[in-house]
Amino acid sequence: MRSDDLRAALRGIPDPDWLVAALHGVAAQPSAITRFFPAVGRRCGRAELPDLPGWTADEAARALLLANLPAEHAAQAEALYRTGDAAEKRAVLKALPLLPIGAAGVPLLHDALRTNDTRLVAAALGPYAAYLDAPTWRQAVLKCVFTGVPLAVVADLDARADGELAVMLAGLAAERQAAGRSMPEDATALLDRLTAGSQPHHREA
Repeated sequence: MRSDDLRAALRGIPDPDWLVAALHGVAAQPSAITRFFPAVGRRCGRAELPDLPGWTADEAARALLLANLPAEHAAQAEALYRTGDAAEKRAVLKALPLLPIGAAGVPLLHDALRTNDTRLVAAALGPYAAYLDAPTWRQAVLKCVFTGVPLAVVADLDARADGELAVMLAGLAAERQAAGRSMPEDATALLDRLTAGSQPHHREA
């Protein structure tokens, strides 16, 4: 995801001039983002963006504001996350891959993954989740299965899924079967892929 993609998807928002002014204002005076950030939903709307599946207008506009901060002020994302409402937190999480902060935003992912807000959990598992260590990432995938978050939101799922995750999914599947409950279809499909990949190949005699 690039800033240009966000800009293109936001062409039809209700007040594009306000967003342009806000972007310039944040670039010139970084502290102004604390004034613009909460106003985004009212000025830009909260509609889903047809050209940017999985994003809403307010999320994309807030991500642009963050990306427009001078590099030395990008760490303001953490303060905006800590003080923001759920929509503002989601926007910060989705914006993290655009910011020059390296792994500094990982504590925000940990915070989101501790919540029971499925939309926050989903936002935490985008491309920036590449910075999560393997055990934390596996637990996050398992939490998606527990809470009904579609695994399609997990960035690089097939690339990162491994034998340890397969063992965890198999254990959960066994527990659910014993309780007369089924696994979500996407989790079953992932377990099938992982299991098939671990099976030895036999040559026909």
